[in-house]
Amino acid sequence: MERTLLITLTGRDRPGVTSRLFGTLADFPVEVSDVEQVVIRGRLVLGVLVTHTSGVESLWDAVKKVADDLEMEVELSTGGSKTPKRKRSQLHVTVLGSPLTPAAMAGVAGRIATHGANIDRIERLASYPVTAIELLVSGADPAALRAALAAEAAEAQVDVAVQRVGLHRKAKRLIVMDVDSTLIQGEVIELLAEHAGQLDKVAEITEAAMRGELDFAGSLRERVALLAGLDASAIDAVRDRIELASGARTLVRTLKRLDYKFAIVSGGFTQVTDALAADLGIDYTAANTLEIVDGRLTGRVVGPIIDRAGKADALRRFAAEAGVPITQTVAIGDGANDLDMLQAAGLGVAYNAKPVVRRAAHTAVNVPYLDTILFLLGISRDEIEAADAEDPS
Repeated sequence: MERTLLITLTGRDRPGVTSRLFGTLADFPVEVSDVEQVVIRGRLVLGVLVTHTSGVESLWDAVKKVADDLEMEVELSTGGSKTPKRKRSQLHVTVLGSPLTPAAMAGVAGRIATHGANIDRIERLASYPVTAIELLVSGADPAALRAALAAEAAEAQVDVAVQRVGLHRKAKRLIVMDVDSTLIQGEVIELLAEHAGQLDKVAEITEAAMRGELDFAGSLRERVALLAGLDASAIDAVRDRIELASGARTLVRTLKRLDYKFAIVSGGFTQVTDALAADLGIDYTAANTLEIVDGRLTGRVVGPIIDRAGKADALRRFAAEAGVPITQTVAIGDGANDLDMLQAAGLGVAYNAKPVVRRAAHTAVNVPYLDTILFLLGISRDEIEAADAEDPS
């Protein structure tokens, strides 16, 4: 009669543990049914499930000798003739916290259990600038679990993303990002307004537009009109003052190494975005263009305005040019004019966004580190640092 035997080795990790155990098992008439291994802070837990048809006394003696030689603990558990069928893992649940507390993890795990789902594996992706933990979850309805975990995330003050398991995570993808207050710190139009002595008026209109209280195209025209007569040299001064968001270079550099395509779509101005694209090696851009006559801003923009609908159109256009399905696009933004783009993308990320945007996006990141988005894509901090070490340019 065929039965199962679970062998669990626990102890200090070192090279050769796995090969030593399997080398010993090779001397016995058993078949490997399942293997799981995890290392936490240098401590290894290795589990091997085998099937057998005869006594296991001699196998136990041999495995016990391996454990003794390696100064590890070993446990054997026997089972019946049927190996429980593992439910297919369907979802990646990524949890970001700064800090990530036990109470937050308990809340996330509790919501998963409430939905009748199982956590098949837990892996740490990063310990800084935030703690990022990825759970492989099976047996849950994605939409229902996403809604439940969004509520838990708000309560526990962590970020949680729920994504389907699939090869798309390893395939070439397109990242489309907003610029002002996302890729860069602050709003370009407000920096220009400072030079024109109109900062308070422009900032007030910008805030209302970001909340979705004003039509973006109309609000842009109203703000740009306040810049009429400003010397064009102010654009150069503003360009020199721009600071990238923390982690922006790491995000772009890492994804470009992985053959991702990168685009920026902005309600701001080409006079700034073109320079950013050249500096960072960004593939596609779309933005508005300030009209300049005789070295001064006229208070108008040239051509169609890149607004909420225009950003979503740009995402689709760039995806077609890159040969990337919409399902493999990632959009990142913070304001109401990003909503259509976030909802059209395969993954829409609200980055330090207004409440209306957080509610509508697939997931939200509320820490001031743009490179944490890499963790949502399953890229670990160790992988980022290894790539930097190989190619420090």
